[in-house]
Amino acid sequence: MADRKHIPGETKLRLFSAAAGHCQHPDCLQPLFPAEMGGDKHIAEMAHVIPHGQQGPRHEERPAGEFEADSFENLILLCPTCHTIIDKDPAAYSRNTLLGWKENHLATLALRQGILAYDERGQARNAVAAAMNENKAVWKEFAPSDGSSFEYDPESELAKTWSQRMRSVILPNHFRIQAIIKANLHHATESDREAFARYQEHVRGLSERHLCGVTGSAIRYPAEMDGIFA
Repeated sequence: MADRKHIPGETKLRLFSAAAGHCQHPDCLQPLFPAEMGGDKHIAEMAHVIPHGQQGPRHEERPAGEFEADSFENLILLCPTCHTIIDKDPAAYSRNTLLGWKENHLATLALRQGILAYDERGQARNAVAAAMNENKAVWKEFAPSDGSSFEYDPESELAKTWSQRMRSVILPNHFRIQAIIKANLHHATESDREAFARYQEHVRGLSERHLCGVTGSAIRYPAEMDGIFA
């Protein structure tokens, strides 16, 4: 994704969060931090639904009145292949089609990943715990604090491995956990919902730092999440 200075970091963060780390083309859903690239680099591209000017893919669908081409609402996150496809054949990929992909993305991704609305709290708990346990194992092994005892040096190999694991394992698991919980909020107690709200803010902070390079005011992982759906 090219560094476009006129697109704010907050917009980029919203795009990555809404995409949950995957191409938003429903027939693709390719991970945007491919494992074969070590999880350290992304292949994501911000695609304009409606272009800036009076030419370009879908320009004839520009809404009347004031319109901001670089707004979150007019951008969709795609892999390079899908970006090329939609812009080379705009007649087949209308504005409504692309916005529909974006609106339904998390539900489509959850279905592809086998995320379900369970009949019992314990089933939802087990699904959350499986992803959470993997994150904790990675954290214990590689994290610069509250985990392994190495002195944090951003240029060290261990620090680079931590950054890779954050992008390729921890954040994708966090996105998956959020999807599981959202699909099973009918089982959540009031305390579960409060813990989940803090957890979402925790994940936003991680995303700001590790996906967008923005040092934000991330809150610590809420310990209450360990008991969600218990």
